[in-house]
Amino acid sequence: MAVFFISDLHLESAHPEGIERFIDFAEREACIAERLYILGDLFEAWIGDDDTDAGVRPVAAALKHLTRSGTACFIMHGNRDFLIGERFVAETGCTLLGDYETVEVHGTAVLLTHGDLLCTDDKDYMTLRATVRDPAWQAAFLAKPLKERRAIADGLRQLSRTEIAAKPEDIMDVNQAAVEATMQRFGVRTLLHGHTHRPAVHEITLDGEKALRIVLGEWHDGASVVRWDQKGFELVEI
Repeated sequence: MAVFFISDLHLESAHPEGIERFIDFAEREACIAERLYILGDLFEAWIGDDDTDAGVRPVAAALKHLTRSGTACFIMHGNRDFLIGERFVAETGCTLLGDYETVEVHGTAVLLTHGDLLCTDDKDYMTLRATVRDPAWQAAFLAKPLKERRAIADGLRQLSRTEIAAKPEDIMDVNQAAVEATMQRFGVRTLLHGHTHRPAVHEITLDGEKALRIVLGEWHDGASVVRWDQKGFELVEI
């Protein structure tokens, strides 16, 4: 059976067409898969599992239907939805992954990550990431009322847009040395990630051997998917 990988859907109630695209994918494609891996940024923003935004509830319902139908679903934190917690995964039947996970896909060991940890040239982002991933910061944030959390999240998103517009393109891509060091640390020859919104399959040489870095694209006008079965993988846009 096929294994699917997706990332950077950035779903939000303000853009219901994106949510409809994901539900259609779940009903037509993912429902016949063995496993579905979501490598971060399923949501444009996630301010806590107690969020009452009804617009995104169909996403949870679609995931719940998938897991009950036999498709194992795995979710990784992204830079937008790192506050997805145990309540959400319990409700949907998904499994929450760490920042790095090595999985076997039809005989190949594949290292999964969102991708932001590889963008080490973006010093400002790495500093912000360290702050918002700190358990003390998260506990203080989640203790605030929903209205205040929404305002903070909106402010951070606006700051992100402003900073991205001012940064050189290469700073926001992965650092090749970081990629190689990470793959060596985990002993793999295949790395799969999202985050950069630059879908491609990169062939590299690692310790004298061929290695692959597979990059998922964002879900803007279509659905960027890696479909992997017994014949191998393909990076497609549905």
